[in-house]
Amino acid sequence: MKTSHLLYLHGFRSSPRSTKAQRFEREIERLRAIGRAPVWLSPQLPPSPAQAMALIEAATRDWPAQSMAVIGSSLGGFYATALAERRGCAAVVLNPAVDPARDLAGFIGEQTAWHDPQQHFHFRPEFIDELRAIDPGPLADPAHYMAVIAKGDEVLDWREMQARYAGSHMCLINGSDHALSDFDTHLPAVLRFLGLA
Repeated sequence: MKTSHLLYLHGFRSSPRSTKAQRFEREIERLRAIGRAPVWLSPQLPPSPAQAMALIEAATRDWPAQSMAVIGSSLGGFYATALAERRGCAAVVLNPAVDPARDLAGFIGEQTAWHDPQQHFHFRPEFIDELRAIDPGPLADPAHYMAVIAKGDEVLDWREMQARYAGSHMCLINGSDHALSDFDTHLPAVLRFLGLA
């Protein structure tokens, strides 16, 4: 498969300015210079999961399911999985959140953005129910997924991620961290999976 349309979804408190999103954007620019770039979108997601999914669905409504792909990091990996299950498209998940309704229950209240501490948002109690409503359930076809999972993730349990994406194209990393600080090492494999290498 050669990806014609590519969506990047950032994680909780993150943004399109994250290191991984910016790294992908540079790769898209490189591909654009040689005439091989897919349509690229990396939106700022609202705090409300229901609004985030509505934005994602609206932005990709006209994209061809057979040649589109979505990349998601952490909470973005959860959203990416929900979209991939709805559309039947390919997805790359990077240290994906498996049960964000459980994990984010302790974050209700005022939050700051990672890339701009001056920017505040309120994570509301009803967002937990919105996350539960989005949960896509078991994967219909794990082969549609590539999971990049770090055993050194200090935020999420790698065993839970590994079990969730069993049967997918999996890159299980010894060490690393939640941010995948060594992401450049794994980018070539991701591009191959997307048919962009």
